[in-house]
Amino acid sequence: MKWLKKRIGLVLGGGGARGLSHIGVLKVFEQEGIPVDVIVGTSIGAMVGGAYACGISSQELEKKVRDYVNSAEFRSSAIKAMGDIYGREREGLTQKIQSFLKNQLYVIQMLFKPGILSIDAFQSMIHNFIPDILIEDTRIPFRAVATDLLTGEQIVFYKGSLRQAVIASSAVPGAIEPVKEGERLLSDGGIISLIPVSVARREGVDLVIAVSVGRDLSTDEEFKTAKDIYYRACEITSDKLERYELMNADIIIRPDVKNIHWTGFSEAIDLIREGEKAARERIQSIRDRGSLVKTWINSMKTLGSYRQKQ
Repeated sequence: MKWLKKRIGLVLGGGGARGLSHIGVLKVFEQEGIPVDVIVGTSIGAMVGGAYACGISSQELEKKVRDYVNSAEFRSSAIKAMGDIYGREREGLTQKIQSFLKNQLYVIQMLFKPGILSIDAFQSMIHNFIPDILIEDTRIPFRAVATDLLTGEQIVFYKGSLRQAVIASSAVPGAIEPVKEGERLLSDGGIISLIPVSVARREGVDLVIAVSVGRDLSTDEEFKTAKDIYYRACEITSDKLERYELMNADIIIRPDVKNIHWTGFSEAIDLIREGEKAARERIQSIRDRGSLVKTWINSMKTLGSYRQKQ
């Protein structure tokens, strides 16, 4: 029976650089022999999940990340510059002034452009991680989730170019311009589906493991400007949507991403380690739930054989 092959579905949530902790989770799964039968990803989860579904190991992914964050391309990128703005809490007055001016420059760019990063610049990063193949040809069945800005619909990629699906799923609003595809204008899947557990459920898996890399809502922030309030409103919306999706997950893994901004790719190695740590803390729960699923499947097979004899 075909459905017996789809036992474990892994859902990798969005969160920008924080999603690099997904690599640590996958590393532990490899070491512990946890099989993954379907991968569903949003945004950075689509990038990591898509690469892994192609057969790229967690060790290879970690090396690709190391090479990328040490490359001249990354050091001169807008993502790196934005990460510097949001990631330095102990910088001096001069650095703070420079960060403020850079921030204002990006705000001005957003008033006249659909994204701070062009599709061409973003494609270069995605192509570094994702091979040029069709989704139908991945070793592990894979689904990427995006949002149609015109209709507000969730778009799930089941076939077609893997690179194009990942680019659409990862197009962070404001930072990366949307992808035009026919009558659709596609942007980050996290707009409406930060952790697409429901997509994994529709795949008919028996056990859904979801990896959440969202930040906790801080209660000690100050909201002094309209921008602060707007960002806070977006955070609350994302938090509620995430909690709603996670209600249907069987196992939830939450790496400690601290307060790292979505542009904080310079923290890549620490994030991968946090993914490993969080996954190890949940391994026994995964094994316990997996045993229950296996017992249930065997019972259904036995019942099916019994009915065939009647």
